[in-house]
Amino acid sequence: MAGDHDGWAGTPLARAGELSWAEVEIPDPVGSRYKFTNGETWMSDPQGRRFDWDDFGELSLVRAQAAHLERFYDRRDALGDLQPRDLQVWVPDGGVFTHLLFAHDGQNLFDPGAIWGGWRLQDALPDGILVVGIDNSPDRMWEYTPSEDRIGGDLMGGGADIYADFVEDDVRPFIVAQYGDAAVVGSLGSSLGGLVSFVIADRHPGRYDMVLSLSATIGWGSIGEDGPTIVDAYRAAGHRDTAIYLDSGGAGSCVDSDGDGVPDDGDANDNYCENLWFRDVLSDELGYRFDADLWHWHEPGASHNEAEWAERVNLPLEIFAGL
Repeated sequence: MAGDHDGWAGTPLARAGELSWAEVEIPDPVGSRYKFTNGETWMSDPQGRRFDWDDFGELSLVRAQAAHLERFYDRRDALGDLQPRDLQVWVPDGGVFTHLLFAHDGQNLFDPGAIWGGWRLQDALPDGILVVGIDNSPDRMWEYTPSEDRIGGDLMGGGADIYADFVEDDVRPFIVAQYGDAAVVGSLGSSLGGLVSFVIADRHPGRYDMVLSLSATIGWGSIGEDGPTIVDAYRAAGHRDTAIYLDSGGAGSCVDSDGDGVPDDGDANDNYCENLWFRDVLSDELGYRFDADLWHWHEPGASHNEAEWAERVNLPLEIFAGL
């Protein structure tokens, strides 16, 4: 294979064992882009740190001072309970930031080729936020849920505490060692990723300044079982200092025909009723105040997918940037 860039296209790579390399003079401007090619196909550097996309897919960056993405490979938890996964980090211009955001389902956040076009989070981010996108694994449903529930007749879920500790005890200190700490720290996710964001803040109180949750699966635990939900955990904790944004699309009737305390038995979708219920518990029972430490948004009729979340993720990001 050979590198491709104006000024050094076709440079052959030396090889020693599994390592291949080329020594070239890096042209201006700083942040030079490159791909590898064998003359027929093209690919980004499979072990490159900095990366971006063009019209033909992912490409690599030699170095960068402007805002860009970096990747760390195969992060593992200390006890080996979780499958390894990559971290995708959005680094602001010059590496300067005041806010640090841990975001879940990381492979859907930045890549324009992700499902439903991804979030294109880099297009919505205010200045000064470093985002750590934590890729999910094939065990996503177990990792992102705090208890078991019965889905399609099968019991599943219950590993969110382990995942929350991985974020707090492994990923967070690793990122701080790489880039530095921030005055304001939050957790962002959608659907089950929104649910686990609430779990992380609940399990590590005082460590997260804001939860940013879109279409969270708030009713988990009560879908097929009569079990605890994240609302029960927040009721037990009472009012705390973590600011909360929650939203949904969808619409419909909200009823509790099975009497389990969760109004999720109507015809609504996108977790509409469960998020309204959680909003009311936070404001009416626990003393959270709208536009102070509680924000709720309803996008009527919006579906449950990345394209919809991309359209409104700017709302919680702007609130977070203002903390």
